[in-house]
Amino acid sequence: VVTADVLRDARILILHTGRDFSFDDCGRAFTCLPVEEPDAPAEALVCNLDSLLGTMTQRLCVGSPPGVWVCSTDMLLTVPSAPGINWDGFQGVKVIAVPGSQAYARNHGVYLCDEQGLVRDIIYKGTEAEIQQCAAPNGTVPLVCGVVFFSSDAAEQLLATHVVPPLDACTYMGLDSGAPAIQLSLFFDIVLCMAGGVTEEDFVKGGSDASVRSARSVLWTALRAFPLSMACIPDASYDYMTTSASDHIRSLTLLPGSASHLRFCKTAHSHVDQPWFLEDGSSVTNCLLEGAVCLAAGSVIQHCHLQGPLEIGPGCLLSGLTVGSSLALQSCPLRDVVLQGHHIRLRELPCRVFTLTGRLDDWQSPAEEATYLNVPWVEFFHWTGIREGDLWDAETPRRSRCLLNARLFPVLHACEAPGLEDVLWLQGLAAVAASERLARWRAAWRMSWQELLPFLDKAAELDARRALFFLQGQHKVQRVLLGRQDSSLLPLTRSAVHEGYHEAVLGTLDDVASAAGDAGIAARALACIADVLGCMARGEGGLRSGPAANREWALAFGRLESGDIAGGVRALAAERQKWMSRPALLVRAARHYEGAEQILIRQAVMSSCQFVTVEQVELPPLGHWVQAACPARLDLSGECTPP
Repeated sequence: VVTADVLRDARILILHTGRDFSFDDCGRAFTCLPVEEPDAPAEALVCNLDSLLGTMTQRLCVGSPPGVWVCSTDMLLTVPSAPGINWDGFQGVKVIAVPGSQAYARNHGVYLCDEQGLVRDIIYKGTEAEIQQCAAPNGTVPLVCGVVFFSSDAAEQLLATHVVPPLDACTYMGLDSGAPAIQLSLFFDIVLCMAGGVTEEDFVKGGSDASVRSARSVLWTALRAFPLSMACIPDASYDYMTTSASDHIRSLTLLPGSASHLRFCKTAHSHVDQPWFLEDGSSVTNCLLEGAVCLAAGSVIQHCHLQGPLEIGPGCLLSGLTVGSSLALQSCPLRDVVLQGHHIRLRELPCRVFTLTGRLDDWQSPAEEATYLNVPWVEFFHWTGIREGDLWDAETPRRSRCLLNARLFPVLHACEAPGLEDVLWLQGLAAVAASERLARWRAAWRMSWQELLPFLDKAAELDARRALFFLQGQHKVQRVLLGRQDSSLLPLTRSAVHEGYHEAVLGTLDDVASAAGDAGIAARALACIADVLGCMARGEGGLRSGPAANREWALAFGRLESGDIAGGVRALAAERQKWMSRPALLVRAARHYEGAEQILIRQAVMSSCQFVTVEQVELPPLGHWVQAACPARLDLSGECTPP
């Protein structure tokens, strides 16, 4: 329970999530970034939440007094390693701002401050003149970036309001007491009341209805006495994740500012058979791309398993597509579209639904003024034969008809699940007759994106992403070992064990060791198996170093000694199954795999003899210096290896 005593010396960070996000079923917080962290102890996808958590805990929060930090997860935020926030004599509440252009500020919030750095007002989507008065000498303005710090005293006062009507309706306690829910803005209802240039009358009257005005009156009384200061972080950057597909694609394909602690890369946590088909300026994250998959600059693929030949033009976002979608895509070149596969659950029925929209489409603009697939709705109706009555009920007002509530997307057919071709034909590029596709589309049970949202199965989506991550991880294991790459597989091993994918990784390592035909590669694969077994023991079971001559493993060792690597690996795997039940056995099995590795290393070293020739030569004269060169092997494996 959070009480005044708890708040007094606590340092609390709250990361809060906002509304649904059109381009990621798990929301803005869990949108994956094209980032790899090679120094991380465990290999994992990096989502926006990870980035913000690192930014807050390692940068912005450093040096702050006890209190409560609140950070939105609706934006991409980069901050220099030393933000330079001055906490001397601080009291009250401090908002964090980042410098931005006046053009960008027209659609966002900015702070108006006095010369002492105290906030006078918060201006949202202001006029050019209002924004100009907030500008610094260099022309930039302090953007509201969704981060605020409450001192212990201020947090205590804010906490006390949650039992005061009507603010109790913001909590489950109030809702359980029968109060109608009230929605308040952190910045424009709570923080704004402390801005020095805002009067009580203007603030309270600014509420949208009587309940909000009453809530604002309570907040004014509770918080008005606290000073509101601002810290604008030089060289920081902020990018709100809007509902514009163009903005989202740009944020994933452009390198962030130098202030970022993350480095975006073209291919992150992905296996790409033919990477030369990915143009610079494209982005692939958590994907398995087999064959020739051509991806143009300015396009993004996430969480997809695809087989080429495929051609994906510029301006595309593909997400959540399985290998079964590849055939439909092969006959349908894409350009400037957002194509997504979604997991939904209708009561107890799990389904897969596909959605297709244009990069330039606006979800909420009235249809008579808007586009679908980047063309006016009238043109779309003309080439498909679809009518307005197919998408909207007759009682839906014309100004309320928009892409968000258009029943475009097939959910169920009478006899089969919908496929990708059931939305691709909407582009007018279907190979079969449009009339057949139209009849099939009309016969399907369809839903709008607005209707689909409550049924999105986020757990199934996260499970699918995890499975794909380790599937491409298995390909990485093969790529690293067979390619003799200088890349550690231990971070991936730790993740696989933690997430329960160790059996799949062990199977892949068995395959590599059996098929390599090279003692050095096979030895490394066996060493990786030992690492997997050691990680499975989770620090229990004793020391990894120790004897490795148990008679149960003698058959496998004998086959390795005789040069039968494939047979030896199979025998090792069969014996391994008997040693998996508890940590002590896992550690002993790991030791024996390291023993098997040493057999193969010895054979690999001894193979150097075939490159050595001995022949008769004349001795050099006495007193004549001779310089000779030969290869050497330095074994650094293990903690107890003598020099």
